[in-house]
Amino acid sequence: MKIYCLSGHPTLPCNVLKFKSTTIMLDCGLDMTSTLNFLPLPLVQSPRLSNLPGWSLKDGNAFLDKELKECSGHVFVDSVPEFCLPETELIDLSTVDVILISNYHCMMALPYITEHTGFTGTVYATEPTVQIGRLLMEELVNFIERVPKAQSASLWKNKDIQRLLPSPLKDAVEVSTWRRCYTMQEVNSALSKIQLVGYSQKIELFGAVQVTPLSSGYALGSSNWIIQSHYEKVSYVSGSSLLTTHPQPMDQASLKNSDVLVLTGLTQIPTANPDGMVGEFCSNLALTVRNGGNVLVPCYPSGVIYDLLECLYQYIDSAGLSSVPLYFISPVANSSLEFSQIFAEWLCHNKQSKVYLPEPPFPHAELIQTNKLKHYPSIHGDFSNDFRQPCVVFTGHPSLRFGDVVHFMELWGKSSLNTVIFTEPDFSYLEALAPYQPLAMKCIYCPIDTRLNFIQVSKLLKEVQPLHVVCPEQYTQPPPAQSHRMDLMIDCQPPAMSYRRAEVLALPFKRRYEKIEIMPELADSLVPMEIKPGISLATVSAVLHTKDNKHLLQPPPRPAQPTSGKKRKRVSDDVPDCKVLKPLLSGSIPVEQFVQTLEKHGFSDIKVEDTAKGHIVLLQEAETLIQIEEDSTHIICDNDEMLRVRLRDLVLKFLQKF
Repeated sequence: MKIYCLSGHPTLPCNVLKFKSTTIMLDCGLDMTSTLNFLPLPLVQSPRLSNLPGWSLKDGNAFLDKELKECSGHVFVDSVPEFCLPETELIDLSTVDVILISNYHCMMALPYITEHTGFTGTVYATEPTVQIGRLLMEELVNFIERVPKAQSASLWKNKDIQRLLPSPLKDAVEVSTWRRCYTMQEVNSALSKIQLVGYSQKIELFGAVQVTPLSSGYALGSSNWIIQSHYEKVSYVSGSSLLTTHPQPMDQASLKNSDVLVLTGLTQIPTANPDGMVGEFCSNLALTVRNGGNVLVPCYPSGVIYDLLECLYQYIDSAGLSSVPLYFISPVANSSLEFSQIFAEWLCHNKQSKVYLPEPPFPHAELIQTNKLKHYPSIHGDFSNDFRQPCVVFTGHPSLRFGDVVHFMELWGKSSLNTVIFTEPDFSYLEALAPYQPLAMKCIYCPIDTRLNFIQVSKLLKEVQPLHVVCPEQYTQPPPAQSHRMDLMIDCQPPAMSYRRAEVLALPFKRRYEKIEIMPELADSLVPMEIKPGISLATVSAVLHTKDNKHLLQPPPRPAQPTSGKKRKRVSDDVPDCKVLKPLLSGSIPVEQFVQTLEKHGFSDIKVEDTAKGHIVLLQEAETLIQIEEDSTHIICDNDEMLRVRLRDLVLKFLQKF
């Protein structure tokens, strides 16, 4: 069993598991942190960004000044943002049989894999994962395509040039594999390869293994996966949460008795309490609005935004903010809000029960009805007419490199009355803000990450007790900025096995058993013999039939009957005859009784000698020697076959045949 690590991002994993003749890809996350190295794509022409000075090498060579721009001491690539793809050279991705998706954040690289690697297999995911994943991809494509940029930068990627660049460009990983965003046509083609599954649904893969999705408690439709054969079990835990939010709670019981547990997608902010962060979010939002400022919340169109809107629903009236408009701007805003209300069976019990009252499971439906929350596809059109300040705007992208958020950063960044509140933990807020410096608006970092923290993981591992734990190397050591915090790493026994990008990990786990079925008529013909109390054995002479990784023992073919005449046989009639097998023998030969038996049958002058392995019986008159050992008996006589057979029959009287 081997694991191939194709992604260096622990919360956006992409691993390949080779298990029992199947090749299974576990998630295909897309590392978008690479976009932080690029200049933002403004919806409206930005004189500030257009007039940024070009960057040149220290030797004065200016051939890079068209590709690289400098802003407040940072250097950025002036090109369409590119994404860091999973490894494609470590393993032939056309050999991947299936892809298992755990949540909608971990499928963003799917079009790159299904459309450009020769992949011909099947993708499995839950319905909410597919639908919300589609929205995220659609939004991403829309953000990139609506601000076309003719210029493409590639000179800086040359290894000899890259090492001369300032950080973080100098330290960027695998820049040669960075690619532009896919198209909507590629998205639709990739999604057409997905087969929808439900929680606890068992899916057979070629008869070799069975995969089952379980609720992970993190997002709508998010899953952990069980991959098991008859005698082995692998659990894949990715993006899980034990907190009570809107999704179904995490299924922990099904993870027990795992031989291997692959652990990814833990919280990116282990020291931050999500509840505390939500409280900070609300108080900072209220403070800004009361002072006449606007609040900008860079976010994804699904996930944490549902919980934030629910908290604001309960908070705005008590804080006296009921007149402040909330705007949700995204090309997929309407679809996202609708989907959250119709996937009732994927919600926690409390929200499911509201559906039958009937009430909308999420309160943002009421916010929309009362015009407190308005949603728009972009800043153009109706939004321009309805826009009033002070207000709160939820929009993307959290990287601040593309989307409507770029417009609001340019619009509100010059005033200290305004505040940008970062709630998504995927991007460093300082790096996200770098191309907007100098910035007057206030910046608040309230990362809300409901995924498992290290304390919860330690408790989970003690409960489910896997034989082996496999995880990214980042989880086996404290964070670099908090190297003294030994509690911010996985603690389990035996110690977790770690992997890093472009590494192949062989697991110390060998298959020992295989299940074989036996046909009833063959089973009926067996005659077990008891060799020890409670243990019986029987010999089986059969044909082993294997198809689709299922094994069946069938009765052996009967010997062919001789045919008269010269009729020519077909090749298919030539069934090989089954050899008549000698019976197996078991038991031990008591030497004293054996000697007595020999004497009864006319042998005399018998001498017995003890050896290290057993006994030697000498028949001096017959010049014959019988070696009796624990696991074998040898009759040695001088060219007297009749004597040998006679002695053999006497030996067999003391042994059982089966």
